[in-house]
Amino acid sequence: MTQQELFGAHRGTAPWVKSPLIKSTSGPSAAGAGYRPSLLVRAYDALTEVVDRKFGWDRLPVPLGLAVLGGLRNKLRRENLYDTSTLPTVNPPVPEGGGPTRTTARSSDGSYNDLEHPLMGMAGARFGRNFPLDLTFPEPEPELLSPNPRLVSRRLMTRREFQPAPTLNSLAAAWLQFMIRDWFSHDRRDPGTMWQLPLEADDKWPTPPLTIPRVPPDPTRPEGSAGAPTKINVNSAWWDASAIYGSNREQQQLVRTGVDGKVHVFGTAQPLIPDNTDAIREPGFWLGLAMLVTLFMREHNAICERLRVEYANWGDEELFQVARLINAALMAKIHTVEWTPAFINHPTTVRAILSYWWGLASERVHKLFGRIGSSELISGIPGSPTNHFGVPFNITEEFAAVYRMHPLIRDHWTLRTAANDALIAEYTLRQIAGPAAVDIAAKVPMHDLFYSFGTLHPGALVLNNFPYYLQEFERPDGKLTDLAATDILRTRELGVPRYNEFRRLLRMNPAKDFEALTDDPTVASTLREVYGGDIERVDLIVGLLAEKRPQGFAFSDTTFRIFLATTSRRLNSDRFLTHDYTPEIYTQTGLNWIENNTMSTVLLRHYPQLGPALRHVDNAFKPWCTTSA
Repeated sequence: MTQQELFGAHRGTAPWVKSPLIKSTSGPSAAGAGYRPSLLVRAYDALTEVVDRKFGWDRLPVPLGLAVLGGLRNKLRRENLYDTSTLPTVNPPVPEGGGPTRTTARSSDGSYNDLEHPLMGMAGARFGRNFPLDLTFPEPEPELLSPNPRLVSRRLMTRREFQPAPTLNSLAAAWLQFMIRDWFSHDRRDPGTMWQLPLEADDKWPTPPLTIPRVPPDPTRPEGSAGAPTKINVNSAWWDASAIYGSNREQQQLVRTGVDGKVHVFGTAQPLIPDNTDAIREPGFWLGLAMLVTLFMREHNAICERLRVEYANWGDEELFQVARLINAALMAKIHTVEWTPAFINHPTTVRAILSYWWGLASERVHKLFGRIGSSELISGIPGSPTNHFGVPFNITEEFAAVYRMHPLIRDHWTLRTAANDALIAEYTLRQIAGPAAVDIAAKVPMHDLFYSFGTLHPGALVLNNFPYYLQEFERPDGKLTDLAATDILRTRELGVPRYNEFRRLLRMNPAKDFEALTDDPTVASTLREVYGGDIERVDLIVGLLAEKRPQGFAFSDTTFRIFLATTSRRLNSDRFLTHDYTPEIYTQTGLNWIENNTMSTVLLRHYPQLGPALRHVDNAFKPWCTTSA
């Protein structure tokens, strides 16, 4: 198949524009093409928006709150999904193989998930958008650098005293990064130019000024082409466990043993392939990530062993591909029905999120009777028809921006034994990051590492709680950088609107002043000083951390609106989690494995020593019981 056939006859025309299922738009600024609910549904959606603005969905009784959230999600799907693939294109990514006949296995790079639109969501495709493309241009300099991101970092982000998130454990923080590395990553090629940030007069830094690499230009855009700037997602955007299996054939072959479908696991001493030094030296590699990669490599092999019993005539390739499907779907389920409710533990949102997987009919009804028809509303998204809601799927820049949650990470880590809570050692974050993480995993049994993470709180997602180690973070090139300043600058550079405008575009009320943004008068005063008294200049990330939040929420309601638009769509758009979520593709053994397992059962299968700590815990991402005598 030629690139013209993949993308359409004309340069810049994406294949889905010509699809009979997704009607072409009038231009790249149109959202939700092909997703046209009835006038009655639209009227209902408009009413829910009015109710939410006046009362707030979180202050309503659960049934009414669910009804309002349903209407808000409809509007977000219709008005906050934008297609960047309609912008001019050259040198599109080329699928590594499989072709349109590959219907029973995920490709290594995410291509051909949608057989009619093979490039959708694959590694190398563009990030999508939640806002009109003409509103996603970055501010011109010097406005883009104002106020100085380093100043914002030092005054508003620096952790002076650790503020814990008491309803969560640190496994929840590690899980978030594990999932992010599955869904998205911006291009890390050397762009040749750097952002240079001036330092403050009293700022001690070894090599001023502070430099931050720019995100490289989109290699699929013609030079000088008109329209909003775009960037590529170097990961597959699908929920395909690429954090384990990689996003290309070479990475995938590296982890495979070639025998019985299994992947390499080097025990507690080597949670990753020993010579895979690129992986352990990447920014963000640390002990928590190594633990989860190891756990789900072991889970993959356990699935292979179960399939081998049922299908003795299967070879390595079939065992690997089906086990990969099952493992990835199990991760999607754990994130949906366990991790997310732990973070947004409000009665209304818990019920709403659980319905993504099991529908309003509930888990109990689902397990007794299976699906009741094809309706997503009644029986959940897995097994329902695939739906892109009129816009080709990819992770959006706005979704990536609200997932910058570095305050979750602790600076100090106390490791204890699962047997009796005895002290093993104490480490700083610097000591458990990079290649040092592999060394610690070689010395400390994996069950003790998981126990330690399960009994330690992560940091709260609030201002002045950013890990100080990450404010003096050593890049792979050996230079120091400030990840808090990088987070601030990156959202501006990628054209993500500042906080108040971000809320307006989600049809939420903006903050009228600094006192409306935060209850803390001291924080309000600092915000006013840093932003020169202009509430409209407050950065998105700063606003998200300052914002008052609904009951039980670990992150902001603004973040939650982007979740409403995007989270369920990762399931809706993926044929392996919708149309092809069947016994014919997964086997009945595979579907049973997914439905009957949780994060706790996965942990206990591989590390039964965790039994006492998990005995009275209903969600593995909430604090575990200590085992001290």
